[in-house]
Amino acid sequence: MGNRIAFIFPGQGSQSVGMGEELYQEFALIRDYFIRAEKILDLDIKRLCFSGPEFDLNLTENTQPAIFLLSSAVNGLLEEAGIVPELVAGHSLGEYSALTAAGAISFSQNLKLVRARGRAMEEALPAGLGSMAAIIGLKREELEKICAGVNGVCELANINTPRQMVISGEKELIKEAMELARERGARRVIELPVSGPFHSSLMEPAASRLQAELDKVEIREARIPLVANVTAEATVSARVIKNNLLEQLNSSILWVDSMEYMIAQGIEVFVEVGPGDVLSGLLRRIDKSVESYTTRNPAEIRQVIKELGT
Repeated sequence: MGNRIAFIFPGQGSQSVGMGEELYQEFALIRDYFIRAEKILDLDIKRLCFSGPEFDLNLTENTQPAIFLLSSAVNGLLEEAGIVPELVAGHSLGEYSALTAAGAISFSQNLKLVRARGRAMEEALPAGLGSMAAIIGLKREELEKICAGVNGVCELANINTPRQMVISGEKELIKEAMELARERGARRVIELPVSGPFHSSLMEPAASRLQAELDKVEIREARIPLVANVTAEATVSARVIKNNLLEQLNSSILWVDSMEYMIAQGIEVFVEVGPGDVLSGLLRRIDKSVESYTTRNPAEIRQVIKELGT
């Protein structure tokens, strides 16, 4: 099959209790990844993924390594089947999974890094001061105007589809912007159950902690170009990758721009590598002409290997 393939890796919000359990039963390679992860983190990550409880799995410092682990393990299966993407990208946390798939950061170093990132994000602000909200049905320019008109930190965090975006900032100001969005005709406005104002300038304290963690990690030139969240352009440079990861914490995730860039580069098939199907859903709203696969269970993985493997 001569189609040009990209791997896309999910971020926080794709987790669910029970994720990875069928894959663990079915594939020895998945079991190996879980065993390695538990030794590296000294954490019962298998229990977290398979049994929860949901509250524990949803803690940012647990969610991030759990999703990263599962995405990396599934990527290992696809790699073993000879499926090599031309480009990779990941949504927020997913960018770290993409970097391991691209050979830029080792699995063990990255697993520790995403746990530290999760902690830094969780502790960047006292609970209750920041918030995020999904706004559906407005154009980007309209939402940018709303954010600019609110006096304080209220910023575009995720540009997920042309009409589905997330704003982030100070809790009271997010409420104000939500009201304005309703008045301007937004179809849906939903405050998100998150522990902080991710991808806003309020994450600055987390960025300085992440800098210290990144300095301990060996980042290599990527074997596969990564389309970065903050630029929506491909890079293989270790220096650029490091700078982008720091900037990503308090900048917008340009997901629409990233997908449009990849499609413009000739990508025809996207494989969502890891739990959930969030990114495949977003892709359908960005461009219906491209094909996408998910990898949530053994049957889906077998289909991907059958249709795209060598």
